[in-house]
Amino acid sequence: MSASPLPFESSIIESSAPPSRVALARYFLSLGAAGFGGPIALVGHMHRDLVEARGWVSEDEYREGLALAQLSPGPLAAQLCFYLGYIRGGILGATLSGLGFVLPSFVIVVALGWAYVRYGGLPWMQAVFYGVGAAVIGLISRSAYGLTRKTIGKDLLLWGVFLVVAVATAATGREIVWLILAAGALVWLVRAPPPALRRRGTLTEAGTALLLLQILGFFAYAGSFVFGSGLAIVPFLHGGVVLEHQWLTEREFLDAVAVALITPGPVVITTGFIGYLVAGLAGACVAAAATFLPAFLFTIIPAPYFHRFGKRAWLVTIVAGVTAAATGAIAGAVVVLARHSLVDLTTVLIAIAAFGVTWLRWRIPEPFVVLAAALVGLAVRR
Repeated sequence: MSASPLPFESSIIESSAPPSRVALARYFLSLGAAGFGGPIALVGHMHRDLVEARGWVSEDEYREGLALAQLSPGPLAAQLCFYLGYIRGGILGATLSGLGFVLPSFVIVVALGWAYVRYGGLPWMQAVFYGVGAAVIGLISRSAYGLTRKTIGKDLLLWGVFLVVAVATAATGREIVWLILAAGALVWLVRAPPPALRRRGTLTEAGTALLLLQILGFFAYAGSFVFGSGLAIVPFLHGGVVLEHQWLTEREFLDAVAVALITPGPVVITTGFIGYLVAGLAGACVAAAATFLPAFLFTIIPAPYFHRFGKRAWLVTIVAGVTAAATGAIAGAVVVLARHSLVDLTTVLIAIAAFGVTWLRWRIPEPFVVLAAALVGLAVRR
């Protein structure tokens, strides 16, 4: 996936001097405010800006951070941000860089959440999300396809894991965590077994303390099972937010995914929007913090030891299985969401068009695709 230049790139000054914590946090604040395109584009921006242009991070440090982000649960781009902040400024550096990266998109989704709650019942708002929801199906389908090619390739074992989890997710409407963890164990036992085995072959009181505790527990749990793309959290959130807790309707949940796609920064910030719909500003803060905290801890705690142990075969194979399963869950989520979004011929055509434009040689940023779908929705439903 190619990444379009960011507005702040013209101010990049080539320098090999180590950055201060504030300078690195300022860079991630700019990236979080202007970086579109999902995790692959965001990590590409980090490489070009921090490794190639500024020389603030070495190639080896960048690759180690990227490997750790892929091996541990959490949104890919956010974890790489945490790691690079850590190696240049310790825990405080990681905290400042992470806050800078997440804050812009969090402010945007809270503002959109306020507008959604205040004006969501108006016909024009419903018309906008009529078109946007269909476009989201096309965009997620394209992302699922790209992740499948990247993480699975021609590996038959990983394809088997992918298909099983995709079908299970589509059939149940939720992500089955134990199945994903079992996939990791299966690939480990097949590819790099231990020596001993190798020899043998309704929301009524929004804002209450109890509700906020529920939000904290659920989103912290959700944040612990996101591998690679932030879209991996979509099927998990659907199962908990819509089916289990019934905090949102199917329509509201699909709108939350759409909001994540039209805002800069990490896609997983959709949890802040969901939290706002469930319990206002306090819910947004708790949901977003709970989602990113596991990723922060999973990055900072193993960082000092990762260089020594990160390339061991047993760990790499476990993560390969988990990643294939998470990708299958995303593919299954496309089916689940499409049932509620593709309601007529117009929405089907919008989804197909959104999927198709992602194949153009000159990539159209996702926010523009979503904006075009919103205009179509207004034209059709006015």
